[in-house]
Amino acid sequence: MSVTRTHAGRRGILAAAAGVLTLVGVLLLVLGLHGHGGPPQPPPQSTAVSAAVSVAPSGAPRTAVPTSDPAPSPAVTSEPAAPVVDLGTILPASIPVALDIPSIGVHSTTLVPLNVGADGVLAAPTDFARPGWYEGGPTPGQLGPAIIAGHVDGPTGPAIFYRLGQLTPGAQVTITRQDSSVATFTIDTVASYAKSAFPTDLVYGNTTNRAELRLITCGGAFDHKTGHYVDNIIAFGHLIN
Repeated sequence: MSVTRTHAGRRGILAAAAGVLTLVGVLLLVLGLHGHGGPPQPPPQSTAVSAAVSVAPSGAPRTAVPTSDPAPSPAVTSEPAAPVVDLGTILPASIPVALDIPSIGVHSTTLVPLNVGADGVLAAPTDFARPGWYEGGPTPGQLGPAIIAGHVDGPTGPAIFYRLGQLTPGAQVTITRQDSSVATFTIDTVASYAKSAFPTDLVYGNTTNRAELRLITCGGAFDHKTGHYVDNIIAFGHLIN
């Protein structure tokens, strides 16, 4: 009987110990789950926040809503005014009636009107002693290029513009007009061009911002087969008063 009680006591002790271990295990499991908050989680992703951008009517980007207090707006300034272009002296339209170029001995009290023919060429004056002015363009002194042409020679010898190629920059040309005013030009440059490469835009084109002058005659070699010179001499000038 003593042996039986001893075994029973041991079984009781073992059972009590097992119960304690079970209770400790449950406590550890609960503490473990709540103490660590579950399995490790990745850190939250950082999201970059940018202001919305829209396109202004002009095509320049602008921010929609500022994320902080806006800085004080700069003072509004107006656009600088466009520079005023000095056109120099500009005269109203008036037909030229006399031409003087003292440095080459030109003096004429008559200028005949000239026009461009069907071939696109400005007709020359029929009188070798008289210059002509292109009436399809500005009159001398108006805004743009006024054109005066004359022969270099004729059947009997030198013509009105025989010495035109001798003009030099700075030479003066005066043109008396029908309204009694006198337009004075200064020569800027004198050049020779092959008739086959005549600078039409440079001569006739309204590419200037002042009153200018073109004096035209023939030059270069004389082609006996055609009876014409192969070049044109052109003097370019502008109005000074």
